[in-house]
Amino acid sequence: MRGSPPNHVISGLVPGIHVRDESAAVDGRDKPGHDSGRDGAKAAAMDTNPTIRLDNVTLRRGGREVLSALSLTLTERRIGLIGDNGSGKSSLVRLMNGLLSADVGSVTVHGLDAAKDSSELPRKVGFIFQNPDHQIIFPTVIEEVAFSLEQTGLSRREAASEAKLALARFERAHWADRPVHALSEGEKQLLCIIAVLVMQPAVLVLDEPFSALDLPTRRRLEALIATLDQQVILIAHELDAFGGYDRVLWLEAGRVRMDGAPGEVIAAYRRAVEEGG
Repeated sequence: MRGSPPNHVISGLVPGIHVRDESAAVDGRDKPGHDSGRDGAKAAAMDTNPTIRLDNVTLRRGGREVLSALSLTLTERRIGLIGDNGSGKSSLVRLMNGLLSADVGSVTVHGLDAAKDSSELPRKVGFIFQNPDHQIIFPTVIEEVAFSLEQTGLSRREAASEAKLALARFERAHWADRPVHALSEGEKQLLCIIAVLVMQPAVLVLDEPFSALDLPTRRRLEALIATLDQQVILIAHELDAFGGYDRVLWLEAGRVRMDGAPGEVIAAYRRAVEEGG
């Protein structure tokens, strides 16, 4: 998995997780060309064009303009998006992985044109939804992780084997046959993250991932995210979640109202909320 975090961080994500060293995982080796560990992390770090660019993008949904003539260049490793509900945050990040298409303008993600290369975007941009139940599609843990690996070109048998390795690295080999519905919300979010990271994306987008989590689980998830090599784009209403981030954008009515250092943007947003606008 690209950007595998330190064992002590993963160990704390949900109670009882302890990660073994990669050399101890199952049969002690990874399949060449499909390494989900250190080689994946190196690939992320060596991305030749780690830039997301929107050029004069307008997006309409249901007859309403939700993004208006938006131009952005995103190069930072950690980027936050804040703003009221309906400001365009979720629509913006969905342009980055091909879930939505711009009506006007262009979107380029790490060298891929979102319009021309839309079939490649899901592997380039990993996406974590607010509700893990909207993301998980298989009844068991092993099937969920294996399906992601099949999307990278592995056969069903190879994907099942690699999925076991990935779960073993998280000391969750015993989750393999567990029904997904038996997992807690924090465990489901961890499963979603594992299933995304095994595809070795260059970008990880998280759309309000903390909304259903208690504070301890949220803190552990934040610590995990902080260790990843991927470029991370986080949408959150929890304004204290952006400690250590490089840049925060405040969206309002489909436009960027403020863009800059997290402390300055968040302080301005708080003042606006308190003053009623």
